[in-house]
Amino acid sequence: MSHTSPAAPSGDRSAVHAGTLWAGGAATALVAALIALVGILVVRELFDTPVVYPPDDGFFGSQTTALMIYAAIAALAATALVHVLMLTTPRALSFFGWIMGLLTIAATLAPFITDDSTESKIGSAAIYLVIGIAITSLISGVARTARRRAAADGRRA
Repeated sequence: MSHTSPAAPSGDRSAVHAGTLWAGGAATALVAALIALVGILVVRELFDTPVVYPPDDGFFGSQTTALMIYAAIAALAATALVHVLMLTTPRALSFFGWIMGLLTIAATLAPFITDDSTESKIGSAAIYLVIGIAITSLISGVARTARRRAAADGRRA
């Protein structure tokens, strides 16, 4: 049974093995959440510097939990984005790289619009930069694998 997206005939360059893509997206969400956890531990505990976003008293009860959930959501959103791009856009991974690069830059610069200390801004920006790079690189790799697997499924059919 093939999990290739029905929007693309087998052998079409836009064919995507959805199961592979979303399994990789889920694994990336876990990695992104763990990067957030380690990043907060390093910045707050090792360097004794507060992290700018999200606030400590946020919806999720703690800053660590909130950032872990936001990082996981960002990874899943990136998976959805690359899936749509792969089904609809020529050179999808080029567009994905540019979109994710610009979003990562925006997230990295966001702490610098606050009135927090310079150390806090730099620590927070570093966390967001590493999360963005990890999501972009992991999802790009998973997307290439999902495309190759869909092509291989098409050859076997």
